[in-house]
Amino acid sequence: MKKIELEIVALSHSITQTHSYAVVLGEMKGQRRLPIVIGGFEAQAIAVALEHMQPSRPLTHDLMKNFMNSFGVELQEIIISDLQEGIFYSKLVCYTDNDTIEIDSRTSDALALAVRFGCPIYTYEHILENAGILMEDSAGKKDKKESVGSEEMQSEREDLSSLDVEALHALLNEVLEQEDYIRAIAIRDEINKRK
Repeated sequence: MKKIELEIVALSHSITQTHSYAVVLGEMKGQRRLPIVIGGFEAQAIAVALEHMQPSRPLTHDLMKNFMNSFGVELQEIIISDLQEGIFYSKLVCYTDNDTIEIDSRTSDALALAVRFGCPIYTYEHILENAGILMEDSAGKKDKKESVGSEEMQSEREDLSSLDVEALHALLNEVLEQEDYIRAIAIRDEINKRK
């Protein structure tokens, strides 16, 4: 079966499910998008890696990467391999000097690891046919920094614009202590906008 390479083009609050997020994957050489609903913790783990943020302590996916690196296991690629009753199934394709092995994974965890390892993300044609969305305008793919957002985050950014820089820095420290990295991204962007 021919693999189709994808990239993360957006991460936002899910419109359909409360307290959930949607990661949107886009075809590297095409116009189709594959939206996948994920949990808040996984969305945060993906956002932290996309934004190159350094949490004070390793998140679970950072721990997994450190563990794999310590034992000479490299994540070669992830494959979103199946779709059953609205649930995506993924595999981590890992290799060592002696062996290549496929490990079953939740898709959200696989994506969080893919971002950390910088490895490609693949799926198959039948999955894009069943769950993909064809985008009319493929002229401009969003920059990853722009794509980590949603209408809710846009509203928060508007609220942030009323704060002065000192208050923004205090709020940033507060949300970092709470390990709310998605909010931290919005605050950091507001501070950078004012420089």
